[in-house]
Amino acid sequence: MALDLEAIRADFPILSRILPSGKQLVYLDNAATTQKPRQVITAISDYYEQHNSNVHRAVHTLAGEATAAYENARITIADWFSVNPDHLFFTSGTTEAINLAAHAWGKANLHKDDVILLTEMEHHSDLVPWQMLAEERGVELRFVPLSDDNNSLDMEALESTIDEVQLVCCVHTSNVLGVRNPIERIIELAKTRGNGGKGAAVLLDCAQAVSHDRLGFDTMGADFVALSAHKMCGPTGIGALLVADERISEMTHFMGGGDMIRETWLERSVYQDAPHRFEAGTPKISAAIGWAAAIDWLGQFDMEEVKEHILGLARHTAAEIGKLPGIIVYGDHGGDLGSGAVSFLHDSIHAEDLAHFLDAGGFAVRTGHHCAQPLMRKLGVTATNRASFYLYNTREEADAFINHLQGVIERLA
Repeated sequence: MALDLEAIRADFPILSRILPSGKQLVYLDNAATTQKPRQVITAISDYYEQHNSNVHRAVHTLAGEATAAYENARITIADWFSVNPDHLFFTSGTTEAINLAAHAWGKANLHKDDVILLTEMEHHSDLVPWQMLAEERGVELRFVPLSDDNNSLDMEALESTIDEVQLVCCVHTSNVLGVRNPIERIIELAKTRGNGGKGAAVLLDCAQAVSHDRLGFDTMGADFVALSAHKMCGPTGIGALLVADERISEMTHFMGGGDMIRETWLERSVYQDAPHRFEAGTPKISAAIGWAAAIDWLGQFDMEEVKEHILGLARHTAAEIGKLPGIIVYGDHGGDLGSGAVSFLHDSIHAEDLAHFLDAGGFAVRTGHHCAQPLMRKLGVTATNRASFYLYNTREEADAFINHLQGVIERLA
């Protein structure tokens, strides 16, 4: 059954906004962050208006209500991704989740001359923490290159080095190219051949996947999955690290402070069990509640239908703008392995100039290196424009964007 886009859009107040230019907003920056339905906004407002309190630390009514709402949110989110709630560690987002893995697991388990295998597609969030670890511990970083067409990973290169690798870190879906990597094959190779046949750990950056993929952590075979709420209609400022059961005992604490300890003396402390051991300080209470509300809202849809809608808009847009003079489209948007992100560049109009003219028409797109500068260098550019779609976008919006882009090119090129 097709999505009821009119009803969906009615839940998003911002989509009716008229911009200072006088144009109706057409929001095509969903790979950066998605908009929030009023159900999420209401859930957060209700928490602050009726239940606001710190959690875990008091017996008064508000504290009990806040604690219940917060921990029930963890259960809702964990159920969505098919993970044990005790194996879901709240963070500020994907970036902190990867840093948590690097500090709490990487420092305790990786040693000088061990090998971490990454890819040329990685977001800076999945590069910089491992660069820091390499500098501190002397581990070696290796990188799976792109294939000759720059649209996918060179899997032969991955297979040629996987035997020597202790940890594989890979982006599930590229925020630049919009392509989904063959994570099933990557996990299989890591587990059967990695670390001299003993099996390598696998961390996946799933920030771009969660918009339309429930992941199924319990069966996917990854050891760590990092993700963010704001890519799936949830609030900014919260994400999670999902951790396989056998890896939790290998992790040391990340940050110290309140809520992650069971008892403290002047000289030492006894730490909580997971997940609270890895969540020091006052938690992101309202954000967790908002994230759970987003999942409750998304739960009314068949996510395969959502995915097909998003990919359909991206495929259509990529195909049509690829016909415009001077436009280069990056990534392979055929089939069903892509995402809603379409990166493009004009050969004579600067990306920022093009973005300004698109904004003047009401179209919100992203411009820049998308926190993937090594990939940009591989593509031979410093920046691209990027239009990215979500479940509330329409074919009419996509066509209006294509037509406006064509008009801008005709005026400027």
